[in-house]
Amino acid sequence: MEQVEALVVGAGPAGLMAASRLAEAGVKVVVVDAKPSVGRKFLMAGKSGLNLTKDEPIDEFLNAYGEAREWLEPMLRAFGPIEVQAWAEGLGQEVFTGSSGRVFPKAMKTSPLLRNWMRALADKGVVVRTRWRWTGWDGDALRFDTPDGERVIAAKATVLALGGASWARLGSDGAWAKWLDAPTAPFKPANMGFLRDWSDFMRPHFGAPVKPVRLTVGEHSVKGEFVITARGIEGGAVYAISSTLREGGELAIDLMPDTKLKDVIAKLNRPRGKNSLSNHLRKTLGLKGVKAALLREAGPLPETFTGLAERIKALPLALSGPTPMDEAISTAGGVTQTALDETLMLKSRTGVFCAGEMLDWEAPTGGYLLTACLATGRHAGGGAARYLENHNRRA
Repeated sequence: MEQVEALVVGAGPAGLMAASRLAEAGVKVVVVDAKPSVGRKFLMAGKSGLNLTKDEPIDEFLNAYGEAREWLEPMLRAFGPIEVQAWAEGLGQEVFTGSSGRVFPKAMKTSPLLRNWMRALADKGVVVRTRWRWTGWDGDALRFDTPDGERVIAAKATVLALGGASWARLGSDGAWAKWLDAPTAPFKPANMGFLRDWSDFMRPHFGAPVKPVRLTVGEHSVKGEFVITARGIEGGAVYAISSTLREGGELAIDLMPDTKLKDVIAKLNRPRGKNSLSNHLRKTLGLKGVKAALLREAGPLPETFTGLAERIKALPLALSGPTPMDEAISTAGGVTQTALDETLMLKSRTGVFCAGEMLDWEAPTGGYLLTACLATGRHAGGGAARYLENHNRRA
């Protein structure tokens, strides 16, 4: 049985941040990951531009975490949008803020940031082992399946950063839940698309963006855009209301979010002449293409212009449920707040801490996911460092 001072299981953003914090405290750290290389999902997140965080007031930023706000607030105030930007720049990656407030590295990709981060960890003596898959406990030690067979490690402090239950091929499969020995909430997809069996009329619009729109589910409303897919809908605006929609809410789409209902009615009531209804909609409201198709997809058009305007401002779109969880950007569920103390240490296992997406919280895309993974990783790493300091003092 190998013995180490600190062990971090999972080399995604949360695990690497926990390792950084431990190393800063002078702790000798070993990081293990099940995949052949580190940061698989982190790298995937940067395929279309790595959204590090959101540049907005911290109180507004915290609202994105919904029911988990109170739990995450101390961690996010300690390591929030400002700190994330400073951290990235400290690793040699200059950042910029886009028009939507989202913050990106100027290189846009994850790989330069990750390379510099791994170099900094190596300089601090952090040891990284890949193809080490956690398979459960051996008393207080951890058991692993490795290229060299089964190995067991006893650590004075352990940080688990094992991810959620989506994108299994990148390392997040949720398998850890069955042997954690701690209360967990069931996994649910988050930031995912939704399914619809489209009519043939919509086929020409598969892949088309729908913008700008306002999506409303109950009291939850967001302005943005989404994409029509062969199986349904996906995209930023859909992800932002996905948690409410997942629980059975009905979706209404405002196809003209910048125009008031009374103004839509007034424009529709302009003389139509010999124009077809399609041409009238195009000439008076600019409704064409995918938006015009959605208007017809929702069912027979109302007979009056007032009814038609109301349809345009609140188009109902029936959906048959979320896309499979493994396709979701993230997941809800995981280790509950009640299972952990304020340092993110498991109440059932002294010296074992949890961080990142394996915790029971969710947030929309837009920098909120990555910031919370980094913040909880740093918090758990700090808790583990203090635990070791107290442990060594008692020894």
